[in-house]
Amino acid sequence: MGSLSSYIAFCVAAFALAVVPGPTVTVIIANSLRYGTRAGLLNVAGTVAAGLIWVTIAALGLTAAIQMMGVWFDLLRYAGAAYLVWLGYKLLRSKGDLGSVDAVPRSDRNFFTQALFVTLTNPKVLVLFGMMIPPFMSRDSDPTLQVTLLGATFVAIASATDTAYALLAGSAGTWLSRSRIRALEVVSGLLLAGGGIWMVLRGR
Repeated sequence: MGSLSSYIAFCVAAFALAVVPGPTVTVIIANSLRYGTRAGLLNVAGTVAAGLIWVTIAALGLTAAIQMMGVWFDLLRYAGAAYLVWLGYKLLRSKGDLGSVDAVPRSDRNFFTQALFVTLTNPKVLVLFGMMIPPFMSRDSDPTLQVTLLGATFVAIASATDTAYALLAGSAGTWLSRSRIRALEVVSGLLLAGGGIWMVLRGR
């Protein structure tokens, strides 16, 4: 595994990304507002299950790719760092509308399956794992172990933020105003961009 500072930086970047409402969080917020906190928490369980599946896929795929890349591994890490900066830029340019609860309408009452399906059918999740994890890896440690640890860490952080959204929407939905969502986007954008720049300057 890489250094402790790299792991902490990954946790900060993961939190910054997880806390901004996307498709999965939108489903959780919508169901929590409409059906109560329990529905949102069932959604969270579905996203955790899907996240662990994506971690397995990413571990297998990234490990194979890294073993084939050899000296090109550093390029993969720099590309991932650039991706973090780009994500941060997108968030800074956003308008606070990522948290709109109308973005993903309900289609059935199976909350666990709904969230599982939404997360599994989102190819951006795999791209996210493929681009976000490499900048924080070390070439001197086992890649499978590193991808698994970092991926599981991301799932744990995302499940915590998702749970917070379910609780907030279920009990105090008015807290999720556009201005507060926008503030989260700005802070997260700065953290992501800063994390990517830090990894590049650090030369890892």
